[in-house]
Amino acid sequence: GALLVLSKPPGLPVLGRSRELSLVSLLPALRRRLGLPAELHVVKAPARECSGIVLLSSSHRATEQIQRFFTDSRRRGQYPATYHAVTVGVPAEAEGEIRTGLRWQQQGDTTVGVAVPAPGRRSLARKGVKSTLTHYRVLGTAGGCALLQLQPRTAFPEQLQVHLTLLLCPALGDHQHSSRVGKVLGVPFLLPPEAAPARTQVLDEELLSRLELSQQQLQRLPLHLHLHQLVLP
Repeated sequence: GALLVLSKPPGLPVLGRSRELSLVSLLPALRRRLGLPAELHVVKAPARECSGIVLLSSSHRATEQIQRFFTDSRRRGQYPATYHAVTVGVPAEAEGEIRTGLRWQQQGDTTVGVAVPAPGRRSLARKGVKSTLTHYRVLGTAGGCALLQLQPRTAFPEQLQVHLTLLLCPALGDHQHSSRVGKVLGVPFLLPPEAAPARTQVLDEELLSRLELSQQQLQRLPLHLHLHQLVLP
């Protein structure tokens, strides 16, 4: 009775700005609706742009135990969280690992996560750069797209979006990082962050037709990154 699991749509933040609808702002109404005796709080939830599992608890002790379990699992090389993603493009290998350093970088008015391929010990020690690792597996392909299983071993905001970009297979609906993947004669290549234009994701006409979308409607296409499964102790 201490845990509650919901499914969150993309676009709903966990903590919103003033007067913005958010997951936390909905918790009192949810508690009343379900007739729960204790306050609810968030144990685990995907980021604003993502959809998927939200784990709520009415017990602070249970929350601490589960969060400690998540941390210990990652240290042991296990994967307590599993995501599914639809990607534009198919990875060259059906299964593998993406390992890189990540740091924050200011780009215009926004701060985005960028890869640091070979971070030095000094930058890691200062925690300006975090070493990150994601295991991926291709579950299926169709029409130049892929369904991927993603299991992050580390926790860094935007980690999965950046890692998919490094695979040259950005997530469908990723309007932040997908412009880093360019093409020459149909062959994808990676642009440096400063050379990537800030724009809505660009899709070819065949994929737009399959999605029944126009180029103008693409900006409303949500990120196809879904927290699919959580392993609990």
